Amino acid sequence: MAYSRKDARRAKKKFEKPIMISWRPLRLCENFIVCFNDGSTTAFGFAQIRYRCRLTYYIIMKSKALKPEEHYITEEPYYQPIGDEIRVFESAYKQQLPVLLKGPTGCGKTRFMEHMAWRLKRPLITVSCHDDLTASDLVGRFLITSGETTWIDGPLASAVRHGAICYLDEIVEARKDTTVVIHPLADDRRILPMEKVGELLEATPEFCLAISYNPGYQSVMKDLKQSTRQRFVALEFDYPEADLEAEIVMKEAAIDASTATQLVKFAHMTRDLKGSGLDEGASTRLLVHAAKLMHDDINPVVACQTAIAQAITDDHDMLVAMNELSSSLF
Repeated sequence: MAYSRKDARRAKKKFEKPIMISWRPLRLCENFIVCFNDGSTTAFGFAQIRYRCRLTYYIIMKSKALKPEEHYITEEPYYQPIGDEIRVFESAYKQQLPVLLKGPTGCGKTRFMEHMAWRLKRPLITVSCHDDLTASDLVGRFLITSGETTWIDGPLASAVRHGAICYLDEIVEARKDTTVVIHPLADDRRILPMEKVGELLEATPEFCLAISYNPGYQSVMKDLKQSTRQRFVALEFDYPEADLEAEIVMKEAAIDASTATQLVKFAHMTRDLKGSGLDEGASTRLLVHAAKLMHDDINPVVACQTAIAQAITDDHDMLVAMNELSSSLF
């Protein structure tokens, strides 16, 4: 069944406003499950047209403007410093310098950003970067509302305009033509060119740009260019020392010191296997997951198997070996 442009415009009236009509090539299919920004989903038949001999579909999406005031962190997130990272970040914020966080997965980079946003009393707008992230996803786009075209700021533009902290998580996952958007914001200009509306948005003094990546996941195709990284003050993160990591696990999962210590020992065993069967060892985040299961009376060996071993590898031999390691400790 074919649909017309008129059918698409008629269909958009079913949805609440504001809505956006955009189009992009998709695989041949008449119906899609659409996931809206508010988390709801619906099945919808899209208008199918032929344009320059390419099959195109109209995509109907609900959208709403980002409200920075909703991103304030009111309660203090638990964070245990492992060095001078808090002092350095506060100094960088005061001097209006962008910050780069680098470290292995699950070592506390995101929690650190939440803690600093609470400490500085600024809203935190987090963007999880991915391969399909475009400059428009960060800066903003035009939406059709009540028959009129309206500009809606993206998360980056909204953070710049309202003096929020914008945190681009795993920046190397984004396309290189997307990451260059942050260059004017990451030097002494502190501006965001918005070409679609002809606006040169100047950052407020309260605005802060922070990005993060995992050096262990870098490759030739996914690397942070020198032209990008040399604009930032860099903070290196790693897993805490054993005693401190055990304290963190105890605090996060409310378990006893003995169990936390054994969990940390297990984590160090897995980290020693990095490059010898494992790409990554157990992160502090995974230790907390396992500890929470133990707190709920899950057998420690089962907790280690499900929350740690199965999460970091699918190799059968490695799973057996890690199961034996956990059995020797619990």
